[in-house]
Amino acid sequence: MIFSIDHLLFMLPALVFGLWAQFKLSSAYGKFSRVGLHSGFTGAEAARAILDRAGLPNVPVQEVDGRLSDHYDPTKRALCLSTDNFHGRSIAAVGVAAHEVGHALQHQAAYAPLNLRMALVPVTQFASYAWIGILLLGMFLGGALFAKMIWVAIAVFSVTMVFQLVTLPVEFDASKRAKEQLLGLGIVRAEESDGVSRVLGAAALTYVATLVSSVMELLYFLSLARGSRD
Repeated sequence: MIFSIDHLLFMLPALVFGLWAQFKLSSAYGKFSRVGLHSGFTGAEAARAILDRAGLPNVPVQEVDGRLSDHYDPTKRALCLSTDNFHGRSIAAVGVAAHEVGHALQHQAAYAPLNLRMALVPVTQFASYAWIGILLLGMFLGGALFAKMIWVAIAVFSVTMVFQLVTLPVEFDASKRAKEQLLGLGIVRAEESDGVSRVLGAAALTYVATLVSSVMELLYFLSLARGSRD
């Protein structure tokens, strides 16, 4: 069986790590969303200030539904902030908003890892579904065909892992840019920057957890593929 109790046991460490990363994010965000900023900026105001300073007045700052649904849309060149962070005047709200602006600054600077991630989006969207279909087809055909098709599925799955690997420097760099801008504009004081770092560090940990999960998944299917040749 492809998806079995052995698979679950193999993935258990990654699952535990992922739950821990989500707990860290929820804890850090919850704590610092209750800590107000001395400057009194909202997330939207902080984002607007950083964008204007960078010469990006045409990048809109929009409010979107959802919790922590904040993102920068490079195709529309628009910054989207969840309601809590759009209106929030907390360390967490401003930190998350500035992080998303960091992606806009990367786009402006033609930051190579961001460009690579953008280029990988279409193929990754396809690969994230295709590898499962290939595996299921291989199971249906069975025998020698399965032994061959599982390697094809592994190759396709690896595309998603490459995307997740490229995402890490993009996210860490965006956080670095965010903290520099917040301090440089005086939106965040030096004593408040630790809170920003803890929120953004916890958010980055979730991307690490996603990559770890994919690596463990890949290792499991590699062991299965080797076993199918025996």
